[in-house]
Parts: sequence; C-alpha cells; structure tokens
Amino acid sequence: MPSITFIHPDGRSETAEADTGATAMATALTRGLDGILAECGGNAMCATCHVYVDAAWLDKLPPRSNEEDALLDGTAAERQPNSRLSCQIKITPELDGLMLRLPDRQT
Repeated sequence: MPSITFIHPDGRSETAEADTGATAMATALTRGLDGILAECGGNAMCATCHVYVDAAWLDKLPPRSNEEDALLDGTAAERQPNSRLSCQIKITPELDGLMLRLPDRQT
C-alpha cells in the first residue's frame, strides 16, 4: 500500500497509507489529517485541498488540467509552481513515499 507524507506548516509530518486509486485528498480525510478542508468533496470546484508537491515528485504526477490550473489561481495561500489540488492526485504504486506540504491556510 503506498504511503503519503503530509508536512504541516509547523514542520510536523504525518504519514498515511493510501489506497491505490484513491486521491491524496481522500487519503487525508479518511485518515483524519488536519490541513485539507475539501469543501467541494473532491469535485474540483474549490481550492480547499491545495498542497505543495515536494520537488522530487513533481515529474511523477500527470500535468494539471485546465480546470485545476484555473482553480489554483484562487487558493487562499500563495500559489507556487508546485501547487496542486490534492483531489486531482490519484495514488498509484509509483507514488509510494509521495511528500505533500500543506499550506498555512485553505480559506
């Protein structure tokens, strides 16, 4: 089972096992991790599941869709080149060890 490490703004990290095919957002919510609100429930209609992907993992993710790119323009925390919506990151075995940094705010 792949694992994801979520790094909080205060430097604290939490590692969660993820189901293959689930999203990073769903993994965070089902494991009770703080920092991802997911107000739209993963329907790519808000930006409250914003994360910063660790540089080592960026090339392993598919490119952003136009919809995700547009939503990232409305994040509460600063958008950065490595910003993604965690509802759009589907977990595969190749993403075992994925590191995602949580922004300081989602709303």
